[in-house]
Amino acid sequence: MSVKEIRLFGDPVLRTPAQEVDTYDKELRRLVQDLTDTMLDAGGAGLAAPQLGVGLRVFSWCVDNEVGHLINPSLDLSEDIQEEEEGCLSIPGVYVDTRRSYGVVAKGWNMHGDPVTIEGTELLSRAIQHETDHLDGILFIDRLDPEQRREAMKLIREAEWFGQEQPVIKQSPHQISGKWL
Repeated sequence: MSVKEIRLFGDPVLRTPAQEVDTYDKELRRLVQDLTDTMLDAGGAGLAAPQLGVGLRVFSWCVDNEVGHLINPSLDLSEDIQEEEEGCLSIPGVYVDTRRSYGVVAKGWNMHGDPVTIEGTELLSRAIQHETDHLDGILFIDRLDPEQRREAMKLIREAEWFGQEQPVIKQSPHQISGKWL
């Protein structure tokens, strides 16, 4: 088991769009395992690579005891909307009703480079949308209306973890087009 430290709100890596994965190797498989182990240990429904300080388009999820991962996702969203409570492992203790599409068809690749399509509704749809947002540098609080966002920011500023020293950002072992994290 390889549980890693989850980056918290305020860490710049959470606001930086992640790079496409172009190498499907042992390091990528280790990253998927780290994401899965850390997510399961924290009790989350999903975890994206930037939350571990890795700027690559990879995430894992666990919904209804089904564990999976997706690399370089693209999403087709339903027009139907759901509004349910949402939280984030990078913003501990903050839960707010958030609007998301009810259904999703997500296409991407698995850790071996094989094409994958995932179809889901409700919580699976929400988790896939949430984690894909992380890959684009978007947090769920960005999706809130102004009043909800003010309340969420108040909760964040009052949280005991807020303002803690952030871990040092390390470079990913994967090629990311010459850009440093």
